[in-house]
Amino acid sequence: MENLVNEKKTGWENLSEEQRKNIFKFADEYMYFLNNGKTEREIVAETKEILEKNNFVDISSKQELKPGDKVYYCNRGKSMYIAVIGEEKLECGLNIVGAHVDSPRLDLKPNPLYEESGFAYLKTHYYGGIKKYQWTTIPLSIHGVIVKTNGEKITVNIGEKEEDPIFVITDLLPHLAQEQMEKKLKEGISGEALNLLVGSIPADDKDAKEKVKYNVLKLLNEKYGIIEADLLSAELEIVPAFKARTMGLDMSMVAAYGQDDKICSYTSLRGILNVEKPRKTAICILSDKEEIGSMGNTGMESHVFDTFIAELLDKTGENRPNLLDRVFCNSRMLSADVDAGYDPIYASVSEVNNSAFLGRGVGLNKYTGARGKSGASDANAEYVAEIRKMLEENDIRYQVSELGKVDVGGGGTIAYILANKGVDVIDCGIPVLSMHAPYEVTSKFDIYEAYRTYEAFLK
Repeated sequence: MENLVNEKKTGWENLSEEQRKNIFKFADEYMYFLNNGKTEREIVAETKEILEKNNFVDISSKQELKPGDKVYYCNRGKSMYIAVIGEEKLECGLNIVGAHVDSPRLDLKPNPLYEESGFAYLKTHYYGGIKKYQWTTIPLSIHGVIVKTNGEKITVNIGEKEEDPIFVITDLLPHLAQEQMEKKLKEGISGEALNLLVGSIPADDKDAKEKVKYNVLKLLNEKYGIIEADLLSAELEIVPAFKARTMGLDMSMVAAYGQDDKICSYTSLRGILNVEKPRKTAICILSDKEEIGSMGNTGMESHVFDTFIAELLDKTGENRPNLLDRVFCNSRMLSADVDAGYDPIYASVSEVNNSAFLGRGVGLNKYTGARGKSGASDANAEYVAEIRKMLEENDIRYQVSELGKVDVGGGGTIAYILANKGVDVIDCGIPVLSMHAPYEVTSKFDIYEAYRTYEAFLK
């Protein structure tokens, strides 16, 4: 009977002491990675350092490539493509794992700083799908870069160290919030009300019209050497100042900001670090802008990834006209993005037989999209079977699910972009509770199984 029924059990049962030790050790390393990289720029910089410690080099430093060579390409400091050259020609296809390193957040507007009633604020514009009320009254930090017209680039990171100040977006006290609480949840906090409180001391300057704003500018000038106009050419992101932490009395989970999709970025990165000389060339994508449609020259809708593969073809000596299309048509991919974990508190939005559960392993989505599969990349049955076989042969726990009930909503990943090039693609990621919230929850067991999945696929 066991073989006839697809029993869905937690992966925590019957683990050896060594397996548990490996799972918890890997989770600790993952949390360290998260705490050192909260934005796409920081993740790419951290990844570059890890790669170079593991014998990967910038592709620009190689005139030719041979099997076993390990290279990367950094796209404007915000996305990255990593490759280990295989024994077969690239024309035979690539094994690709593609994740994204951007997460929902608040960005500063181009003209952010203003003063109102003795307070200095920074105005924000939210990035990606958020519940706006979740971003009030929590500790926030400022990360990013300011680029001056002379080309000088200044890195900003305020609010992560214990001695740093943090920042807050205020909310109404319940005593005076009767009108606010009568509104629909999505209208309780408006986008224009997500203003970061950054100062309240006036400058000791009788000529300054807005003394608190002027004092903030003086502090910024002293620390970074900037003037207000330099904020016009800045990319400054507001993210939670929370640290990634072990969660639960049994220490089975991870709570952290930005696990969508840094969790798949880290596990796929760790997977490709273990690849030495694969049969097919192994590729790891760490893309940007997924949360807003993958647009722009650091998103997957751009042709920069195609250019990277074309450079691999040039440097392996096999390029010829129209070969790039053939490479993609012979390639396979795991679109490594998170899935909605089943939450019994909000069970009404899920169909339990087709939900992903924390602790049951990596999650496969044959298709995503919304309602009638709108916008979905629907993997072919033959490819789903191929991936199932790989997982089962490597004794990797997995589950196949959908993102919520049919008529409730939906979502998507970068899968369709590569599928449009002719690549066989299936979504393969980690179930998450409280997705897109400032603090998301995942299972350490699932994290480790995702790492094992990506490593096996790339090898």
